Amino acid sequence: MPHDLGISFDFEENGATFLANAHGKAMALFQSAHMPVIADDSGLCVSALGGEPGVYSNRYGVPPGAKPLETPARNEFLLGRMTGMKERAACFVCCLVLVLAESRFIVAQETAEGVIADAPRGRNGFGYDPLFFFPALKRTMAELSDAEKDTLSHRGRAARRMLALLRADE
Repeated sequence: MPHDLGISFDFEENGATFLANAHGKAMALFQSAHMPVIADDSGLCVSALGGEPGVYSNRYGVPPGAKPLETPARNEFLLGRMTGMKERAACFVCCLVLVLAESRFIVAQETAEGVIADAPRGRNGFGYDPLFFFPALKRTMAELSDAEKDTLSHRGRAARRMLALLRADE
């Protein structure tokens, strides 16, 4: 964490893609830390909403510059936008960027596929986890154990992909 290195770090995620935000954050941190760093950007993309909330997942439902909604209100906003929609396909996206040098970086971006539930379920998670439903498991992300989340989540998949890329580079 930046504060562990005595670095005050606040990066404005204003990119149009998860990659732009993760890369921008990683490069800014690398320039402050002067050592290899890893950064991510992640969010929820709902097909029926044209990919919303996407890179605005944390700021969904508020005008630019306004304070983000608390999680329950943001989840209610999403459910309200989906009222009456039968198509509920969604994916979580995680983009990891490891910066090793000014012009050397490695990117891993992965997804977890599911659908948006009709109502929140589960307590083991944060953000949109109570709404993100895995049909094959009949459970939301927030109903999974930590070990199951590590296996199935977009973050776990991206971390394993990054590790595989690093091992292939040895």
